[in-house]
Amino acid sequence: MNIRQEKIASLLQKELGSYFHKESRTICKGAMVSVTVIRLSPDLSIAKVYLSIFGTKNPQEVFENILGLSATIRYEIGKTLRHQLRKTPSFQFYLDDSFDYSKKIDDLLNS
Repeated sequence: MNIRQEKIASLLQKELGSYFHKESRTICKGAMVSVTVIRLSPDLSIAKVYLSIFGTKNPQEVFENILGLSATIRYEIGKTLRHQLRKTPSFQFYLDDSFDYSKKIDDLLNS
């Protein structure tokens, strides 16, 4: 990733994190959603957003709710960043299970 991609990814990560924090009751159903990584395409049109979901018994349900509202999320982020970005990239959300994976490995090593 070049410097421009990194700056825009950082800006998007900050704004998406803030958005999920504000909308945690409606979109996230009380769960805590953390934006772990954003990877941008070279033409800045697509952002792969990796999310970690905590504080709920069914993170898959929260994730599917976020997937269903991805166009609305893009619109809201676009309104917030309209003076900083010419075009808001489309978001592709992915569930980041690296924390669960590392916990599983840690448990295996301890046993």
